[in-house]
Amino acid sequence: MANTSKNKKQMHTHKERRSWNHNKHKNRASKQGEIGFSKKQQAILNAPVSPGDRASVSIHGIGSSGEGVGRINDFTVFVPFALPGEEVEVEITIVKKSYAVGRLISIVKASPQRIEPNCELYGICGGCQLQHITYEGQLELKTQKVKDVIQRIAHLNPNLVKPTLGPENPWAYRNKMQMPVGGTRDNLKMGFYAMGSHDIVQGTNCPIQDEGNNQIAQACYDIAVELGIEPYDEHTGKGILRHVIGRIGQSGWMVILVTATEYLPQQEEWITRITARLPRVETIVHNVNHRRTNVILGATNHILFGDGTIIDHIKDLQFTLSPHSFFQVNPEQTTVLYDQALEYAALQGNETVIDAYCGTGTISLFLAHKAKHVIGIEIVEPAIINARENAKRNGYDNTEFIVADAAVEMPKLYEKGIRPDVIVFDPIRAGCKEEVLTSAAAMEPKRIVYVSCNPATMARDIAVLTELGYELCEVQPVDMFPMTAHVETVALLSKLNVDKHINVEVELE
Repeated sequence: MANTSKNKKQMHTHKERRSWNHNKHKNRASKQGEIGFSKKQQAILNAPVSPGDRASVSIHGIGSSGEGVGRINDFTVFVPFALPGEEVEVEITIVKKSYAVGRLISIVKASPQRIEPNCELYGICGGCQLQHITYEGQLELKTQKVKDVIQRIAHLNPNLVKPTLGPENPWAYRNKMQMPVGGTRDNLKMGFYAMGSHDIVQGTNCPIQDEGNNQIAQACYDIAVELGIEPYDEHTGKGILRHVIGRIGQSGWMVILVTATEYLPQQEEWITRITARLPRVETIVHNVNHRRTNVILGATNHILFGDGTIIDHIKDLQFTLSPHSFFQVNPEQTTVLYDQALEYAALQGNETVIDAYCGTGTISLFLAHKAKHVIGIEIVEPAIINARENAKRNGYDNTEFIVADAAVEMPKLYEKGIRPDVIVFDPIRAGCKEEVLTSAAAMEPKRIVYVSCNPATMARDIAVLTELGYELCEVQPVDMFPMTAHVETVALLSKLNVDKHINVEVELE
């Protein structure tokens, strides 16, 4: 009885303290409002929670980064590693104007789809966000994620979104790895960034990486330690070895050693030891990046072994990949993604197609197989060089690749009278610029196929295109990145039989 009385007294005291803290924040917000504090500051102070508060939260949704979403007094709370349908205890860590972030303390009621993660670094490493849910559950969450943005941002029927297509095996799929190097010469670290930081978590074995990349990582870590290589310190800008990158291709493997210096210490030893331990390595490249930046690769490459390229394939198409080449990291699901884009394009053999963000020409060549003429546009010149080489390698002479910003080139093509039957978009995460969308609509293609790695910006752009005379027909999510919160999507839009007067301004060089 004494313990019960004591517990009640502690609970009572805790409630009083929270009430006092909340009133204190309200009074402070009121006083600060009187002396001219911003509405944002007042909103934070008036929030129903404060950092350090503990609360029970019912999780009803999933956020864009895979975190659970709940509410406290109608105030949104994001909880990493919580799942829809769960009741959890959290500690508030961050409070913003319109939301808070809570640290998961305990699970009161678990989701039936919750499982034990497969990786010992899960929750520490920031690479994966969804290993704690069954793979079937992941696919359901990703489908709902796309439905939510189609309804909330595009203001369209979420039932246009089809169930997400996933692979048979959701593990060991990544054909590219890039690991930061840090620590000290006597205590070298190489692995992954911790969640939400640039602290390096030591680890050279990742279950979502192709096993070849894990072998590259371990071998390069061992060699760096054996040779006493000084790691780079991003805080001081001093040191040598910054990153180790591995790429797995059909022809062989590529190893890229990124340094902050123009030289690679004991270069010949690196070559000898890598090729001895990793016989499938086809080329080794020393990349120089001396800038104080988060960008991994610098502009300068020194080829140490091989010719600096490897060959990979998608179905019967072969692609030459250099260190700077963009290529999808999941070969199996890339085929699914591109097949879907090709199906939506519905080519019969006489069409002109514009691929507005063509990269190294992967989608362009899929389209060229069935189109009369394909025009690819890409702002990165090395990618266009690769695209032209890839077209030649695969025997396609019905392609044209232009080095340009799509926002500048699309209006020019419109002014030249180019009227494609189909336009394909595959932009970066930021989506398409307005000039690209308006130019595309002015060209009046029968169909627009939108491939996206960011459903939110895709939904935003779809909303613009619907205002410009296009109708969303269907959206197909494809899971290119199992165990993570990311999802790729392909959307089909068709031209409505309505007139839209669109002004297109041409930016001349």
